[in-house]
Amino acid sequence: MGDIGILFEPMTQIIWQQIVMWLIGGVLIFLAIKKNMEPTLLLPIGLGTILVNFPLSGALEPIQTLYEAGIANELFPLLLFIGIGAMIDFGPVLSNPKLMLFGAAAQFGIFFTLCMASIFFPNIKDAASIAIIGAADGPTAISVANAMGTPYAGAITVAAYSYMALVPIIQPPVIRLLTTRKERLIRMPYKGASVSKTTRILFPIFITVLSGIFVPNSLGLVGFLMFGNLIRECGVLDSLSATAQNALANLVTIFLGITVAFQMQAEKFLHPATLLILALGLVAFIMDTAGGVLFAKFLNLFLKNKMNPMIGAAGISAFPMAGRIVHKMGQEEDNQNFLLMHSMGVNVSGQIASVIAGGLILGFFS
Repeated sequence: MGDIGILFEPMTQIIWQQIVMWLIGGVLIFLAIKKNMEPTLLLPIGLGTILVNFPLSGALEPIQTLYEAGIANELFPLLLFIGIGAMIDFGPVLSNPKLMLFGAAAQFGIFFTLCMASIFFPNIKDAASIAIIGAADGPTAISVANAMGTPYAGAITVAAYSYMALVPIIQPPVIRLLTTRKERLIRMPYKGASVSKTTRILFPIFITVLSGIFVPNSLGLVGFLMFGNLIRECGVLDSLSATAQNALANLVTIFLGITVAFQMQAEKFLHPATLLILALGLVAFIMDTAGGVLFAKFLNLFLKNKMNPMIGAAGISAFPMAGRIVHKMGQEEDNQNFLLMHSMGVNVSGQIASVIAGGLILGFFS
């Protein structure tokens, strides 16, 4: 009987924490299935959270092996960026390069949140890792958190992906608060010039070289993102491009979700700092959105042909959700207002800007 008591002692020690984590896993699964919020990621994270929170869990060791092989060394984020790069069409931003300014402006939330997080987290590496949630980019958040060695990597990753899924809920109220109906009705006819194949091929190479010179810490993620785009645009690797966009991206996302759950063990996740990180992540998303919208309103002070300030909100990295949300809001105000090409141009700019912002954070604080 004594041996049996020892065997079941872990269950009596932390059973309530584990039950809480099972419930959290269940909520993530519910959001994935019922609300269709990033199901390819939230569902495996949810089930993984349940798996790693059983006493003497036999799933913990294989998940840890995947974690060390794919996340601790940043392999999964890098592979995922190949798939994302293959999905991106840089045509709208190449035909209207000033849209890239909005991608930069929408990273304001990262640096605003860094200042706030440093108040509560005296270790600047922890504060910087939390701030990168504002990149609205899960792979970048994972890479920065791992490079910084923060113990809050699990909470940061879950916050980053959860808020990406909640972009359709978070962004519209912020946009409406900061804009008038007259501003939301501004039409922006799309007059984008056709972009040559040569330009499309040279662009990812140029961005890679530029990042390597000025923000070398971002080169890993930027390089793999641009590699994926080069596969798309080169015209001789169509089957490889299709594989990267579909099979590779989906497979890596599944593994990423399961292995992220390794950081969702009760003893690592359940403490007040987690709630604070979730709150700071929400602040980062709100300030990113506000930064993009307010930047557009500022530019309108000097422009003869006004821009619809809503497109600034698409500068966060959540691709392509943010771009579609802006277009949808424009359609709700005026069903003849087509903002999709402009908002997508801003959105893909935000994808690049968020990775560069992550590189800057690493350069400053790692």
